[in-house]
Amino acid sequence: MTDTIQFTVRNNVAEITLNNPAKHNSLGKLELDALAICLNTVANDKTLRVLVIKGAGDKTFCGGASLLDLRNGAITGDDFQAVTDLISSLTIPTVAALNGSVFGGGAELALSCDFRIGCAGMILRVPPATMGLCYPISGICTFVRKLGPTLSKRLLLAAEKLIDDELLSLGFLDHLVMPDKFQQTVDHYVEQLAANAPLSVQGMKQIIDQVMKGDLDDEWAQAIADQCWTSADLQEGLAAQKDKRSPVFNGV
Repeated sequence: MTDTIQFTVRNNVAEITLNNPAKHNSLGKLELDALAICLNTVANDKTLRVLVIKGAGDKTFCGGASLLDLRNGAITGDDFQAVTDLISSLTIPTVAALNGSVFGGGAELALSCDFRIGCAGMILRVPPATMGLCYPISGICTFVRKLGPTLSKRLLLAAEKLIDDELLSLGFLDHLVMPDKFQQTVDHYVEQLAANAPLSVQGMKQIIDQVMKGDLDDEWAQAIADQCWTSADLQEGLAAQKDKRSPVFNGV
């Protein structure tokens, strides 16, 4: 592990912090290796309900892959891709807390999460085309799947710089908040996600992801729905509604 990646677990919420603000929280070999360890830990911990990924400081969420490590061959686009693929494959919901601007592969890192909460004043730019690079193919697929072809072309081909309210209106951000409300908003959103029934949340996430990929297995999806229908969590949810109290779900 490295100090530039911090990993904490509080109750049933895991949090990964990109902790190298002096270098815009860019990701080199040490950081990518550490992220892979953290993400595999999350994938194997069945008690977790939400993962939050955030950047340290108040200027940049992530500057993408380390240009130094790309130049010296320490990493390739495939190494970065392996980490974003791990995020996308998680069954629990993931939140990108975009504390600042997003550059290069940092945009894909954010898009690999289920939700993106941005901070007023942030900008986004993906500059590979200005350097003669072709963005990794799997990453291009992520852009198109999440943002559609038109916005993907604006970001990847034209390398447009988009500002906070544009990112919200175009669908890159789910929420945009002022800096003094940012952490409070993130915490509240994560708490709500963690409080929802995990069988329902994780099951519907997997179904949505399969639909987006165009390969939904109807029988498999129905089995997920049936599991929720016969779960103790459903009985708890119905009882809580009747009693006008908050439900306590156990994922069974």
